[in-house]
Amino acid sequence: MRDQPEQQAPPVQRLRVRYAKRGRLRFTSHRDFSRAFERALVRARIPMAYSSGFNPHPRISYAGASPTGAASEAEYLEIGLADVVEPAQLAADLDEALPEGLDVLEVVEARPGSLADRLEASHWQVDLAGVPVAVATAAAEAFLARDSVAVERMTKKGLRTFDSRAAVLGLEVTAYDAGEVSGARLDVVLRHAVPAVRPDDLLTALAQVGGLQPAGAPLMTRLAQGPYDEGSGAIGDPLSS
Repeated sequence: MRDQPEQQAPPVQRLRVRYAKRGRLRFTSHRDFSRAFERALVRARIPMAYSSGFNPHPRISYAGASPTGAASEAEYLEIGLADVVEPAQLAADLDEALPEGLDVLEVVEARPGSLADRLEASHWQVDLAGVPVAVATAAAEAFLARDSVAVERMTKKGLRTFDSRAAVLGLEVTAYDAGEVSGARLDVVLRHAVPAVRPDDLLTALAQVGGLQPAGAPLMTRLAQGPYDEGSGAIGDPLSS
């Protein structure tokens, strides 16, 4: 008979981490990030709690990860620890151990409830280099005038068709000028759904209904994600009470 695995003690502390993906590290996949993060935990000597079973793994819960190729200022995860540590010190140690471009922004004590349940919507900024503001505005107006806009995307479960319009809570177009590069900027608030509607899905929809065709790859940056206030349209801080 195979011996039963040793049962690990439950975490004595849970911390929630906000981190950013910047620069070339925006091309890091979720799997690549998780590997880099676990290596950083070892280098920083973080006292992780581990799961029970024949293959124990560190207690890390990822929530609302951005798609590969998108930058982000608001990525979140939760870790369980075997010893109590000072959140600010852990943030400094972990940030030093991670590669440049994966930056720890905040670490706080976990509050009751699920972190994932607090991530209800995201605010995205999408820069479209070389696209005239008038062209992007016309496409946005055509999109917003629709009750639904179906788009297709390949997922882990195969090709899926879903309504991109229902997820868009806000869409505004402005101009941006970054020196040698300028164009149209989309400010988008997306409600989290299953399957998730991503900024690239919105661009697909804008191409369908408004003929928007960016010349180059768009720069997509998540600025915030958290609880959504239906009255004000604001996205709150998921790490606050």
